Amino acid sequence: MSKLFSTTCVPALAGRENNPYLRRYAQEEDGFVTVFAVAIIGLLVIIAGISFDMQRNEMERVRVQNTADRAVLAAADLDQQLTPSEVVQDYFDKAGIPDRANSITVEEGLNFRTVSVNSDSSTATNFMNILGIDELPLRSFAEAEERVNNVEISMVLDISGSMSEGDKMSNLRDAARTFVDAVINDSTEDLVSVSIVPYSEHVSAGPDLMSRFNVNWNNPYSHCMEFSDSDFDTTRLRRDKQYGQVQHFQWGYNGYDNDRSTPVCPNGADEDVVAFSQNVDALKYKIGRLVPRGSTSIFAGMKWATGLLDPDFRTINADLAQAGKTDTAFAARPAEFDDFATLKTVVLMTDGQNHYSYRINDNYYANYSHAAHWDRYNLNWYLSRYVSSYYHNSFKYLKYWPDYGDSLLSNVCDAAKEKNIVIWSIGFEVTDHGANVMRDCASSPSHFFRVEGVEIKEAFRAIARQINQLRLTQ
Repeated sequence: MSKLFSTTCVPALAGRENNPYLRRYAQEEDGFVTVFAVAIIGLLVIIAGISFDMQRNEMERVRVQNTADRAVLAAADLDQQLTPSEVVQDYFDKAGIPDRANSITVEEGLNFRTVSVNSDSSTATNFMNILGIDELPLRSFAEAEERVNNVEISMVLDISGSMSEGDKMSNLRDAARTFVDAVINDSTEDLVSVSIVPYSEHVSAGPDLMSRFNVNWNNPYSHCMEFSDSDFDTTRLRRDKQYGQVQHFQWGYNGYDNDRSTPVCPNGADEDVVAFSQNVDALKYKIGRLVPRGSTSIFAGMKWATGLLDPDFRTINADLAQAGKTDTAFAARPAEFDDFATLKTVVLMTDGQNHYSYRINDNYYANYSHAAHWDRYNLNWYLSRYVSSYYHNSFKYLKYWPDYGDSLLSNVCDAAKEKNIVIWSIGFEVTDHGANVMRDCASSPSHFFRVEGVEIKEAFRAIARQINQLRLTQ
């Protein structure tokens, strides 16, 4: 039996091992590769489908969010005539997603309006439903607020002689009137006060305001106060200090005529400071009466602008309000610097740069008789005709000059910024030097506008928009 098995089975096994077809079949793996590849491709398709669904959901969310942001900005505008809900829904309707504005909330009061819109919906899936996910959540929220807090504005306007060139003065008047219309309206009643500080070589406080200060009077003709260097290191206008009175005279630019129309201190009521008003007609009338005259002392205008915003001025303003000289609604102004419900801001405009300013030596301006003399004679004209040139310098001295004025302006601007007073500055057809000085004074480079011609109107309009700006709160 052993022999028989040996001779019949061994050759059969050997033949199988040497068969090339059988050997290839034993090594074949193609079937396994095909199954794995199909599994991978299926997985990739599912991932791509998930990605598609999620991207489509995100695109829709962005569209809803952008629509909501625009809608609430428009709806929160206090000048908006339509109801906030109507405005929001109209935006969503026009965007082709009328059903996305699920919840519109409006809060408003005398001086504010807050509008929010919530979208809590979903987008249907095209591929993820294979995994049992039929929709993806779509949520967005937008809120906008316009809030006119208490606002104290000092508008400082250059009325120096260079403003007579071309259309400068008419462009300024149009721009300043536009600003007044933009910041004062029915919705800001008793909330926004505007003070106007016209300046040239000095600032005329006017008799009512000047009488509230301790002044060492030297003439009966005008109402400008002399400041010391240290006065420009602070925003205060002090009642506990005796100020000098700026002399009333005109030094002029030549000695050819006895012109006395533009004295160092303006002496016309149209050029006096207006404090704490919300009377649009009166403010615009005041602006319309301003005329170009004299030299340029930007630092003097800025000093008065900050002084009107300093809380130390409150007792003076209360006196003026009681006497009917300022609006009684603002009798408690200026607010404290740490009153975060109150915005204090200066809009400072010039068409040039700080210039020269002279004074008559004290021995030639010692009493009212001397003041009357210089009311009759232009200083330069008088000196050229009645005084030997050898003695000219003994009659007068230079009180301010450009670099000195720039330094004083920088000091008072820094003092204002330390108190969080927002300073906007406008360089109207200025030189590069003038632009740099005004940019330095502004709260930031973006608070400075350099403009030409009618562009000044847009600068004032832009500043007004910023003061009443809308902001996205979330």
